[in-house]
Amino acid sequence: MLEDFRLDHAGVREVLRGPQVRQVIDGLAEEIAANVRALKPEAPVEVRGYTTDRGAATVTVADVRGMAWQARDGILTRAAGHAGLEVKAWQR
Repeated sequence: MLEDFRLDHAGVREVLRGPQVRQVIDGLAEEIAANVRALKPEAPVEVRGYTTDRGAATVTVADVRGMAWQARDGILTRAAGHAGLEVKAWQR
């Protein structure tokens, strides 16, 4: 029976770009931003949703000290972890 399985690429793409995935992604991004604000109240945090081949979002610390806070304290990594996400190093 498994040899009859065919992945519906167009259907998968439609789901990944759909409103339900967008809602989940935006909600997680806002939760991460709230967690950063709790860890570093003085940090100006920006959330931006966008779509590539799927719904996506960025959470940015809009302060020159943001990279130092991440390097020293891991504020974005910790904030994502508190939201239940696993952060891994990007690999090529």
